[in-house]
Amino acid sequence: MICDNISVNENGHLIFAGRDTVELAQKYGTPLYLMDENKIREHIREYKTAMQKYMPAGSIPEFASKAFSCKQIYRIMAEEDIDIDVVSIGEIFTAKSAGFPMERSFFHGNNKTDADIAFAMENGVGYIVADSFEELDAINSIAKSKGLTQKLLIRLTPGIDPHTHKKISTGSVESKFGFAIQTGDGEKAVIKALSLDNISLCGFHCHIGSQIFESEPFITAAEIMLAFIKDINIKYSLKTEMLNLGGGFGVRYVESDPEISYSEKIKEVAEYINKQCKSLEIDVPVIHLEPGRSLVADAGMTLYTVGSVKEIEGYANYVSIDGGMTDNPRYTLYESPYTVLLASKANGKKDFKATIAGRCCESGDLIQENVLIAKPQRNDILAVLTTGAYNYSMASNYNRVPRPAVLFLNDNSEYIAVKRESLSDICSLDI
Repeated sequence: MICDNISVNENGHLIFAGRDTVELAQKYGTPLYLMDENKIREHIREYKTAMQKYMPAGSIPEFASKAFSCKQIYRIMAEEDIDIDVVSIGEIFTAKSAGFPMERSFFHGNNKTDADIAFAMENGVGYIVADSFEELDAINSIAKSKGLTQKLLIRLTPGIDPHTHKKISTGSVESKFGFAIQTGDGEKAVIKALSLDNISLCGFHCHIGSQIFESEPFITAAEIMLAFIKDINIKYSLKTEMLNLGGGFGVRYVESDPEISYSEKIKEVAEYINKQCKSLEIDVPVIHLEPGRSLVADAGMTLYTVGSVKEIEGYANYVSIDGGMTDNPRYTLYESPYTVLLASKANGKKDFKATIAGRCCESGDLIQENVLIAKPQRNDILAVLTTGAYNYSMASNYNRVPRPAVLFLNDNSEYIAVKRESLSDICSLDI
């Protein structure tokens, strides 16, 4: 199995986080998102412990909310005593509603409206990560109108290719995000920020992409960012307090993905930063990282009920399920790989090649193509692994399909964190 929280019981049923998935599907219905709370906390503690051990005092992970946002996840982050990043007023509202201390939040986004910025300030967001010259002016103006000084990071694009999918690569010069160092816009943004009275420039941020299994791209980004910091510190007598290197450590979706130790990767990046700061003769800034996927992805699983098994002789086999692109659009968007198992017969021989098809009236509504599973029958339970990130958070009501419930599992209990949408919920905003 690709994750240590998965096994098979004596009935041949798939076990996830110590629970029989077939029994969970029967009890709560499908589609159903499962989240292993213990696994989430395990990952948080691995990041936090490694950063505290190898990086300067105050260094800490920030949970990237876009991976998975609901009230319960913010309660867990508060209990584990780490920061969060948010990318919309919806995430801000959800985090605050859950009681998260908003002074520990960082507000990202390439096009924050004036209303977004005002909402963030009114709700006590700690830091805004500026992404454009217009935004710098807006932050300063709105902060002035509210009689406050807003703490700020400037998002920079270091101009490197982390060898990830183009749609999840964010650090190249032509990216829609941030100020490019290479073009001189990064320095211009610093000059502008320092000229504004209601902004306090605390540091810099970059994010190079997702699903990165090596430390080298982060080390390359750190090299570029630290050289920029030294230059800025000298030119403008600035002491850079914080360097946020973003997120992006990869997770295993399929057996061919490598196994990595987040602790070891953090150690490698930290050792380089400490060595390079010494070489550059600058103080080591407090380091932030933004794990999202690597905290929650393998803590998730989605359960479906099989509807039909269609065999087109000489062409293809289709296993149709009661979910699809409405609860997991990532294959449609990125051709993202997933491990698929027949939960009802998890110890069965995997000799049936099939495409897992969703229920939507859309030919592209697929979860995976040409996977080998035990041959299913109608009403069997099918499981898709590693769905804790960018599944619930990207779910939609296409075809007016209700979004699934989210069930959290831990050592002592199982509990609904997000209720299943009803048909009335879907029509609740209609007039």
